[in-house]
Amino acid sequence: MAAALDRSLLVLGPAVDVAFYGATYPDLAATGVDLLVHYAQAGWREGRDPAPWFSTTGYLERYPDVAEGGANPLYHYLAMGRREGREAVPSAQALAYLEARKLARDGKADIPVTAADRALAATEFDAAFYLFNNPDVAAAGQDPLDHFLQRGWKEGRDPSRDFSLADYLELNPDVAAAGVQPFVHYLSQGRREGRVAIRRLGFRHDAVARLRPLQERLADCEVWARAVDLSPAEELAAGLAESRSGRRALHITFSHDNYAAVVGGVQASVQREAQRFAELGRDHLHIYPASPWPIVATGLSGPPLGVLWNGVKLGAFAPPALIEGLRGALADWGDGERSFAIHSMLGHSSREVIDVVRIAGAQAGCYWTHDFTSLCAGIHLLRNDIEDCGAPPPGSPACGICLYGPYRALHIAEHTRLFRHLDLTVVSPSQAAMDTWRAGSDLDAVDTRVLPLARLVPGRARPRPPTPGPFRFAFPGTPSLHKGWPIFRDLAIRFEKDPRYVFLHLGKTPMPGLPLEHHAVSATARKPMAMRDALRRLEIDAAMIWSLCRETFSLTAYEAAAAGAAIVTGPDSGNIAAFTREGGHGLVLPDEAALFAMFESGEILRLARARRAPPLYDLEFSNLTADLIAETAA
Repeated sequence: MAAALDRSLLVLGPAVDVAFYGATYPDLAATGVDLLVHYAQAGWREGRDPAPWFSTTGYLERYPDVAEGGANPLYHYLAMGRREGREAVPSAQALAYLEARKLARDGKADIPVTAADRALAATEFDAAFYLFNNPDVAAAGQDPLDHFLQRGWKEGRDPSRDFSLADYLELNPDVAAAGVQPFVHYLSQGRREGRVAIRRLGFRHDAVARLRPLQERLADCEVWARAVDLSPAEELAAGLAESRSGRRALHITFSHDNYAAVVGGVQASVQREAQRFAELGRDHLHIYPASPWPIVATGLSGPPLGVLWNGVKLGAFAPPALIEGLRGALADWGDGERSFAIHSMLGHSSREVIDVVRIAGAQAGCYWTHDFTSLCAGIHLLRNDIEDCGAPPPGSPACGICLYGPYRALHIAEHTRLFRHLDLTVVSPSQAAMDTWRAGSDLDAVDTRVLPLARLVPGRARPRPPTPGPFRFAFPGTPSLHKGWPIFRDLAIRFEKDPRYVFLHLGKTPMPGLPLEHHAVSATARKPMAMRDALRRLEIDAAMIWSLCRETFSLTAYEAAAAGAAIVTGPDSGNIAAFTREGGHGLVLPDEAALFAMFESGEILRLARARRAPPLYDLEFSNLTADLIAETAA
């Protein structure tokens, strides 16, 4: 029990605001109890809030599955909820606490907002934007404008996508010193005076400004790793006792996460590989870091490793315990088929992988280049997460200005040892990925192969006459920086009132305050064609798949082509550009300026379905390593 509490406090400690907790609940402060321990053991059960930004009851009400599971809601949010895209709900006590602190600090009362101020603010206040970004306001049924004018601006909440409180106050210290309402000040006089409402230095500048050193990210991951419950080697040996092959045939995979629990293109592909080996009656051992890990590990001191055995989770083990458990479990296995595939080395060390493979009685296997982990800690080859670097020679000046530079030598050294001790065939999901790997690596592979994750095959469906209307331009997938979302966002804003265009986002999570349609789409193992079907159903004319990084495959590009949508991409998108260019599936433009110019002139309209009459396709998916083994056997 004490150990469990210690692990809980490691995670909760940095997040619980004891000053807020003590001020909000003076009954506890008077007892002299340790406030952090109190929240961890009893406070959350009593509905007390640990910090201004987190409501215990609000989180449980929003996510009833957490409430049913009986977990401490703050611990759940920190350990897994935020990685799952769940959102924290601010405490209802936050306003009083923050106002009290402000008054104590400033020694003065706030200047009231007049009816005239409210009417002026209403002319440009974006209520939908505000409510989406502040679900606590929506849940409380408060008027969003009143909330912003009275409280929200003091808490740093922006009134629209075109006004930044932080920027305005930083650029105008006289306004900050006066304590006046910044948004009202801008509308009433700041704009006339030429003051800037929001700095528009481009999304790359903003991304660099938000960059966190890799050391800080690694430190966070170490905290999560210490909180993982570890199992002893004996439990691993017991779990591996059940065999569907009669202890003869075994396939081992290494990856960066639990493919059975995480949705994604690579994860879905590994699921298909696992399913195919199950059909062949071969046992399957999958090893992955039990909590996210951003770089390779070294020796046997890496993060805890999760284990799946024939699709069943056996637990998490320290690397030495994993090795010990495997030695015991596989000692009496007879001769038979052995294979392995390395899908990612993130969270793994070369020693761990070599030991596991040799204990299993294997030597030759596949190394997949789903990303470029073997070339750099920046697995997408994006310098500082914003610009393609092309994997320059190690130690080059370009590496010296990149946050991943200090860890590049570690990645190369671990992979050099791996390739020296194992007979590895490098398999790339595209020729573009293989070309990049060959140009940037001198690793000694026994062979190289290209095996796409999917291919287009003629479909049974026939195109239907497109519905008349504006050009339908879509962004399919996760709205992330390296997928080019900021470019699409700016495009939608620029041409918001242009009747020639409609902008749509097809993905799991909607984005607030933008002039576009959102359609919830999420491809899963059970619905692998969900994105293709949505693109087809919505009659998307063209899809923007503008990755900033060298995509090694991009299932989204294949889904768009299969649905009859033209692909619009940039020059640094790797296999997206190659697939688009070689198959005649759309346009590869030289830069973002060319994209905006095509919308300005209307030239983009030549990609409309009505003009192209595109064919429709089905997708045939690969079983990855299982297909390669079957091909070799044949």
